[in-house]
Amino acid sequence: LTLAYNPLHCLSSFYISASSQNNPESGWEAKAVLFFKEQLKDKEAHTSVPSLNDVPLHYLKPNSLVRFRCLIQDMFDPEFYMGAYETVDPSTKARVLRCGKYKDVTECGVDLNSRNTVTAERQTFYCVPIPGENPWVKEISFSQARVVPSTSYVPSRQKRSYEEDDDMDTQPQKQREPHTGMSPQSHTEPHGNGDCKRQETEAPSSQTTSASHLDLNFPLPGEKGPSCLVKVYEDWDSFKLNDTLEVYGILSVSPALSALAEEKDASSSLLDPAECMETAEEQRVHSPPASLVPRLHMIYAKPLPHCNPLLPSAALEDNSPSFVSEMASVRTELLAYLTHVLLGDALAAEYLILHLISSVYARRDVLPLGKFTLNVSGCPTVASYTERLYQIIQQLVPCSYRLSMSLQNMNQLRLVPKKDYVANRLVSGALQLARNTSLFLDETQLEQGQLDTTGVRNITALGNLISWQKVDYDFNYHQMEFPCNINVLIASEGRSLLPSDCQVHLQPQVAPPQMEEYLSAIHMHPQASSQLNKFRLYLSLARTLDYSISDEVTKAVEDDFVDMRKDDPQSISAEDFHRLLVVARLLSLSLGQTSLSRDSWMRAKHIETLRRSRTEQQQQCVNGNEP
Repeated sequence: LTLAYNPLHCLSSFYISASSQNNPESGWEAKAVLFFKEQLKDKEAHTSVPSLNDVPLHYLKPNSLVRFRCLIQDMFDPEFYMGAYETVDPSTKARVLRCGKYKDVTECGVDLNSRNTVTAERQTFYCVPIPGENPWVKEISFSQARVVPSTSYVPSRQKRSYEEDDDMDTQPQKQREPHTGMSPQSHTEPHGNGDCKRQETEAPSSQTTSASHLDLNFPLPGEKGPSCLVKVYEDWDSFKLNDTLEVYGILSVSPALSALAEEKDASSSLLDPAECMETAEEQRVHSPPASLVPRLHMIYAKPLPHCNPLLPSAALEDNSPSFVSEMASVRTELLAYLTHVLLGDALAAEYLILHLISSVYARRDVLPLGKFTLNVSGCPTVASYTERLYQIIQQLVPCSYRLSMSLQNMNQLRLVPKKDYVANRLVSGALQLARNTSLFLDETQLEQGQLDTTGVRNITALGNLISWQKVDYDFNYHQMEFPCNINVLIASEGRSLLPSDCQVHLQPQVAPPQMEEYLSAIHMHPQASSQLNKFRLYLSLARTLDYSISDEVTKAVEDDFVDMRKDDPQSISAEDFHRLLVVARLLSLSLGQTSLSRDSWMRAKHIETLRRSRTEQQQQCVNGNEP
C-alpha cells in the first residue's frame, strides 16, 4: 500500500539514505527504480496499481503510483527543474536537503541562495491513450485489475466514467485547490510537491475558457480518455515517437500548475515579444490545466510489443507451447467463422486470416518485409455490409480504425501529422497509429467528384503507407519519414484505386434479398466470448512466432520456381513469386509452424492459383461488359 499510495515516501528514503552518506549522487535513482520493478513483478502487485486508462482521474489520489497505457504522440523540448534544494524551518532555522525529482511543486521555505541547490534536466512526452484501442481490450484490462479507487481519497463529486464525462475535448474537469504557498516547479523555478486534498469549486471563467479551447490532440476522432504530460528523467533517447508504452509513475495534478500557466499567460501579454521565449499559444499547449492533462512522473516504462491483454508476456518468451499446439484447430474454427462472415467464401476467409496475422518483421533498404495489404473486392453495397465486416474485425483485433473514403472525408480529414511551429507541437493525424493497428479502408463509400489538394495529399499518403509502410509527416519546409507497421485492409466493389499486395474477389454464396437476415445472424452471441478470446489470442500469438526456411526447402522452392518459369515464362513473375513466398510464410505461421514445410508450400501454391484464376475471370467479365 505504501508503494502504491505514497511512492514519494519510498523514493525519499532512498535519497535520504544516499544523502546521509554525503553522496547524493550514489546512483540512488537506479536502486529505487530496481526496487519498484522488483515489487511490481508479482502479478497481484502489478494489477493493484490503478490505471489512468480505467479509473477516472478525479478518483485517483494525488502523488500516488499509477500506470498508463499510451502512445507517445509528441516530444517537447527538455526542461530544467530543481533536482535538489534546501528548505529552512522559519521557527527553528533547521535546514533539510530535499529531492526535487518526481515532483512539480516544492515544499515551503526553499532557500534559493543555498549552495546545495542542484539544477537538473528532464524530458517531457505528450502521451495519449493508444489510438483505436477496441472496447474489448478496455473491458478485459479493467476486469484484470484488482484495484478500486483509493478509499483514502474521496472526491466531492459524483462518480463518472470517461465515456459519461463531458466531452473532454471541450470541457475540462473543474478542480481547484486552496492556495497553500507551494511553488510550482517549471524550468528554472523551484519545484516541489503538495499532497493536500483537492476541493471542488467553480473554476474561474478564464480557466474554463482556456481549457475549453484546448485540443487534446488525439490522432483519431471521437477518442476518449486522458492525455498526459509524462516527465522522463533517465534514458529518454531510448524512446521514439509513436512508441507504445505502459508507464509507471507518480501522478501529479497540482492546481498550482494551472495557476502558473495563467500567470505566464498574463505576464507574456505584458512582456516585449522579443523577451518572451514562449508564445502564448505554446504556453497554452505545453502547460495545460492539470485537471485536464495530468502530469505523470515516470519511474519506469515497459514497451508494449502488442496491445492484447489476453497474451501474457511469458507467451512471447517461449512462444507458449501449450497454445501453439492448438493453433491448427483454432485456425479451423476461425476459418469457418470468417467464411460465414464473408458470405460463404472460404478462399477469401483464408486470405483474411493471413492478412490479420501479417506484420513487418524487417526492412531491407526501403522495402518492408512481411506486410500483406489485402484488397477484398466485390463487396456488396447493400445492408451496410462493409460496416458490419469492420465490426467483426473490431471484435478480433486489439486496435483498429475504419476510414470511410467518401469524397468529403478525403478532402477534409487530416491524415498526416503536421508540425505547428506557433504552438511548437506536432498536430496529430489519423495515420499516427500504434504498430499492428488494423486500418480498414472502406472504398465502397467513394462517389463521383473532385479531389482537392488535401484529398490528393491524403490519397498519396495512403498509397505510401501501403507500399512502403511509412508516413511522411509534414514539417512545413520539409517532410520527415516515420516508419510504421499498419495492417491495411481495403474493401471495394471493383479493384481498388490504391495499391495492395494481394487482391481477392469476393464470391458471395448468399443472394442479396437474404443479405439483411444473413448479416444480422453473423454477430457472435454473447455467451461465445470464450470463443472470441481464443480467436483474439490466436491472431496475436501467430504474429509473434519466429519463422525460418531450411536450406533444403529453400533449394526445393528455387527449383520449383525454375520449373514453373520453364513451362510458361509468363505464368509467374518475380512479383508473383515474392507474393507466393509471403503467402507461404503466413500460411505456416497460421498453422503454428515456425518453418516452411513442403505441404505448406504446396498449399500456398494451390490457394494462389485459385485466387489468380478468380481474379482473371472477374477481369474478363469486366472487360466483356465494357462498350
